[in-house]
Amino acid sequence: MERMTEEEAFALDEYYTKNPPKVDPSKARIRIPMVRIDNATADYLAKEIRVSHKKPEEIIGGLVMEKLARVSAVL
Repeated sequence: MERMTEEEAFALDEYYTKNPPKVDPSKARIRIPMVRIDNATADYLAKEIRVSHKKPEEIIGGLVMEKLARVSAVL
């Protein structure tokens, strides 16, 4: 495989810095809705991410599943 020179790498970096690719969000394969969270929630997620090495969506999904299990146990 051919390798690029440092000069070529800098030129490519400069080109994409000045001409970022245009992305159409409506054509994205995965859509993740953005939500606002309070500071306590952000701190909790940050701590859990460091401890468990999970993604935020995995942590939130786990919390939701726990809640659903508790609710269905009551019914």
